[in-house]
Amino acid sequence: MMFSREVVDEITAAAHDLAIEPAALLAVADVECGGRPYAVVKGRKEPLIRFEGHYFDRRLAGEKREKARRAGLASPVPGAVRNPFTQSARWRLLARAEAIDSEAARESVSWGLGQVMGAHWKMLDYESVDAFVSEVRKSVSGQARVMARFIASANLAGALARHDWRAFACGYNGPLFARHSYDRRIAEAFVAYGGSADAPACPFATEEEPALLSAGSAGPAVARLQQYLAERGYAVEADGIFGARTAAALRHFQARHGLAADGIAGPATMAKLDAGAEAAPNPKNR
Repeated sequence: MMFSREVVDEITAAAHDLAIEPAALLAVADVECGGRPYAVVKGRKEPLIRFEGHYFDRRLAGEKREKARRAGLASPVPGAVRNPFTQSARWRLLARAEAIDSEAARESVSWGLGQVMGAHWKMLDYESVDAFVSEVRKSVSGQARVMARFIASANLAGALARHDWRAFACGYNGPLFARHSYDRRIAEAFVAYGGSADAPACPFATEEEPALLSAGSAGPAVARLQQYLAERGYAVEADGIFGARTAAALRHFQARHGLAADGIAGPATMAKLDAGAEAAPNPKNR
């Protein structure tokens, strides 16, 4: 099953925002959600979800945990809490878990096109798990943005840009990715969505110079980014660790130069920095 033209356009827009090759992001989304961008639940288009009872179990304690276990909603054993076949039934399962602890329940679900766990909301720079969930429920574009942000935050954009499907699948789906042939399926979907199996890898994406840099990134590429920012008056140290101060400085720079102020350094941002664009430092960064 392939996405409709409208859905393809929305995912493509998210890919462009983060400088990810559209066919690559489309391929990952297609494999993760089987070409279904949403399900209709109680008359509303909702993202596809999967509830993980072992996540829920870890996030509870005391009476709440015992209550959830008695209700068959939590278990220390992965896979012990079965997901119903239909999405409507899964949303009802989630509602039962939310009645025990809403935050823990939402963190224990994989959401949307990219099946990103709600537990990652902090890593993706959302204010709360509720803000994360609001984004994925808002639209297909919201789902795509969450997926793209996760790929960037997990430092996997470089693997996508290099068409290194095995490295990407290992990082995204875990070391057992080969059991489900994720790498092969992503490669096939990439071609189906217009990507060329013979296309050269993105020239700016290497192991040391990934395609995107964001909070949590580290290494020589981050140090180079910090050096650029320091040269433009920002109080950041070129220590190779992308932390809160680097993110704040980068957002300020991006906003001053007409770029998406998302705190993610992709090709457009790096090109602007490379060109010697100047910016008055933000006092808050000092």
